[in-house]
Amino acid sequence: MGKIGFIGIGVMGHAIVMNMMNHGLEVNVYNRTKSKADDLITNGAHWQETPAKIAENSEIIFTMVGFPADVEGVYFGENGIFQADITGKIVVDLTTSTPSLAEKIAKEASKLGGQALDAPVSGGDLGAKNGTLTIMVGGEQSAYDKVVPVFEAFGKTYKLHGGAGKGQHTKMANQIMIAGTMTGMTEMLVYADKAGLNLEKVIETLGGGSASNWSMNNYGPRILRADYSPGFFVKHFIKDLKIALDEADKLGLTLPSTKLAEELYSRLADEGFENDGTQALIKLWWKSN
Repeated sequence: MGKIGFIGIGVMGHAIVMNMMNHGLEVNVYNRTKSKADDLITNGAHWQETPAKIAENSEIIFTMVGFPADVEGVYFGENGIFQADITGKIVVDLTTSTPSLAEKIAKEASKLGGQALDAPVSGGDLGAKNGTLTIMVGGEQSAYDKVVPVFEAFGKTYKLHGGAGKGQHTKMANQIMIAGTMTGMTEMLVYADKAGLNLEKVIETLGGGSASNWSMNNYGPRILRADYSPGFFVKHFIKDLKIALDEADKLGLTLPSTKLAEELYSRLADEGFENDGTQALIKLWWKSN
C-alpha cells in the first residue's frame, strides 16, 4: 500500500494518525496550524504544505475537519485536494458532514478519475486513542475494499451502508441516538444528586442493568471528576444535530427529542461552553461545576 494522506490534526485526527503509524503505515499530514502536528512529524509523519500536496503525494487521502464549510474548502478550494491529479486515488472524508456534500465530493472525484468515500466515525477521543472507532461508510464497494486495511488501524467496527452520502446518513442516525442518551444521562445525574444518592454507586448500579449505555459509562465518571475536556466538542455536536434535523425535515420527519437536545446544547454554547466536551450539558443544572 502506498502512502496515506491525512488532513486535519484535531483531537481525533491526531490519535488516528498515531494509530496508523503504529500499524506501520507511512502518513503525510497537513493541518492549518502546523504545531498541532509537530509530535506526529517527530514520530515519522511527513509534513506537506497544502491539501493539494497531500493529494499529490498520497494514494489514499483522509480528511477530518470541523464543519461542512471546512470540508468544502479542503476539497474544492485554492490548493485543495481537487487541484491535484487524483487519478486512481481514493479520498475518504471522516468529518461528520452533510449527505449532499458527500455526494458532490464523490461526483467530482469520479470526474477526476478517482473515488470517494464518506466515512464519519463515532467513539470520541477514547475510541480514537484506542483504535476502536465505529466507521460508517458510503461509496463504492471497490473503494471500500481497498480502504478496509487502513480502517483496521483505527476502527473496531466498519461497514458499507450504500452509495455516496449513506455514511453521513448513518452518522445522523447515530447522533440522534446519542442525543437521547446524553440528555438521559444528564437528567439522571441531576435527579440522583437531588435525591441525595451516591452518584458513583448509581452509575455503577445502572451500568449493570438495562439503563447501561456508552454515554453514561464513559462520560458519567468524567462529570463526577468535573472533567469537561472535549472528547467531542459541544459546538460540533450542535452542528451534527442541526444537520440531522435538516435531513429529517427533508424526509418529512419530526424528531422532537432531537430538537430538544439541539436547543439544550445551543443554550449551553450561548452560556460560553461551546469548546467543552458534550458532557458539559450538566452545567445547565450544576452552575458551580
